[in-house]
Amino acid sequence: MNEIILINIAGDDRPGVTSTITSILADHQVSILDIGQAVIHDTLTLGLLVEVPSDLESSSILKDILFRTHEMGMQVRFSPVSPDSYEQWVSGQGKQRHIVTLLARKISGRHIASVTDIVARYGLNIDRIDRLSGRISLDDTTQQSKACVELSVRGYLADASDFRRELLHLASEMDIDIAYQEDNMFRRTRRLVAFDMDSTLIEAEVIDELAAAAGVGEQVAEITERAMRGEIDFTESFKARVALLKGLDESVLEGIAHTLPITEGAERLISTLKRMGYKTAILSGGFTYFGEYLKEKLGIDYVYANALPVKDGKVLGEVEGVVVDGQRKAELLREIARREGIDLEQVIAVGDGANDLPMLSIAGLGIAFRAKPIVRESAKQSISTLGLDGILYLLGISDRLSH
Repeated sequence: MNEIILINIAGDDRPGVTSTITSILADHQVSILDIGQAVIHDTLTLGLLVEVPSDLESSSILKDILFRTHEMGMQVRFSPVSPDSYEQWVSGQGKQRHIVTLLARKISGRHIASVTDIVARYGLNIDRIDRLSGRISLDDTTQQSKACVELSVRGYLADASDFRRELLHLASEMDIDIAYQEDNMFRRTRRLVAFDMDSTLIEAEVIDELAAAAGVGEQVAEITERAMRGEIDFTESFKARVALLKGLDESVLEGIAHTLPITEGAERLISTLKRMGYKTAILSGGFTYFGEYLKEKLGIDYVYANALPVKDGKVLGEVEGVVVDGQRKAELLREIARREGIDLEQVIAVGDGANDLPMLSIAGLGIAFRAKPIVRESAKQSISTLGLDGILYLLGISDRLSH
């Protein structure tokens, strides 16, 4: 019977370690059943599960490996694996796979301990832990620092909603973000990202800026509050607010557009998505004028928002066409996906408000970004601690790949 041996090698990282060990195995015609390698702070850990043919003497192979690792100043350990143990390991590959992503400005041992405790309580095995964020200098004390660790876990979840709920509660308690996703093919084949505009792509509500310029800030704020209380719907409140802008000089729009504060991480996120072949869209209950400005500035592919009619250099205070409310956003998302030949499971939608929930709910990955609690609880994922480029981590894209 063939012999199965687990080989673990550890020591200072240097070029040629893997090549040296696998060359020895190749010389002896040994099959590699599994291999894994990791480097943390210039320390290498290499693991190989090998099958030695029954007609070969395993001791001579192990002796060669022991001699070469000693020459390289590395430690090696050999562990025999029984056929039953091996077959049990093979049978585990059919189990469900999941991705748990931990995001914060800085990750502590307590964060990881708490997350992994939940993972263990649900009977899940951690196969791999990867740091997706870049290396951070000890002197880096900026608020823009970011940290991300991704856990690849395996096992059956009787109720994924309970697991997700516990992670969400922990995230809220510790002021971090924790995302849970099934590790399926769609996670690797996303192709379209749709963004809300106000308080998502930009750190402002344009209609409030326009209202302030028109001297009607308080009236607009009152209508917004009534809408939030459910006294009037979005379309009615939108028309009432736009009516208050009547007579506003067109030059004000240009001035506000050029001073829009772009959300942290937005430019990096979109430029990375473009390099990867993604399509991007703005689906906004705001105004097309500002959406088009962002389209040119950021390189967005599609913009759907509300027109703000102007005549003789003055805002008319009227609304043209169908108002882009929550349901309209969902319809537009479906329409763009059909046009691009993209399954909705391959779509990402990002927003902060209740009127974004319809599009967040139909997208394969719906992300509540710096959103109200009710939106965070309803969306599949949420990011509150990092900038928009934190979305790259949810796609499994590390900083070293996106810079």
